[in-house]
Amino acid sequence: MGGRAARTTRMPRWLKTVCALLLLPLCAGAVPALARVLRVAGGADTFWVASLGGAACWLVVFLLLPTPMLVYVFGHELTHALWTWLFGGRVKKFKVTAKGGHVVVSKTNFLIVLAPYFFPVYVVLVLLVFGAGDLLFGWNPYLPWFHLFLGAAYAFHVTLTWHILRTRQSDLTSQGYLFSAVVIFLGNIGVLLVGLPLLTARVTVLTSLGWWLRESGDLLQRLSRLL
Repeated sequence: MGGRAARTTRMPRWLKTVCALLLLPLCAGAVPALARVLRVAGGADTFWVASLGGAACWLVVFLLLPTPMLVYVFGHELTHALWTWLFGGRVKKFKVTAKGGHVVVSKTNFLIVLAPYFFPVYVVLVLLVFGAGDLLFGWNPYLPWFHLFLGAAYAFHVTLTWHILRTRQSDLTSQGYLFSAVVIFLGNIGVLLVGLPLLTARVTVLTSLGWWLRESGDLLQRLSRLL
């Protein structure tokens, strides 16, 4: 699975490796920051019970039934297309099958290539559907169902991403494994550091991101004392 670009601006592989190494402290700082967000947001019982229930439902489906690869591949290639449009490119071809797929786009970059591995497109679709429903029909009483489907969609993203990463992916080989791993990790944890504050309303997004920067800065200070 992957995209093909008619016009590509390539960053040298060695420069990507250097960037990945420089971003490692940001990866390390994200872990304690996320732990702090989880501690603060842990009291949002309405959100957690429903979302974890949705995640558990999906895990049962994932473990007992055939993997819905066509659904995953469609979301994967749709994400390539969405991020191509976000950066002003055009999608020339879109192909999806249960065995794989690809898009042909007019331009690409590392975010377009790696977006399917950190951007939970079905979570965004659940958000859009519920947001539209609440705006038009007043779906607020159905908030627990929204959280249930949200948890299932996020679990789908995590499990299918892990499943697909166990096989060789041209998206990752084209960008380099270390650089890809760092971008995917930062993207996924960044989604949580932004999404959890918005969904639980127990901490602000700015506070969450501030913790991330502070933890990363503290780690750099500790490393500088060792050098």
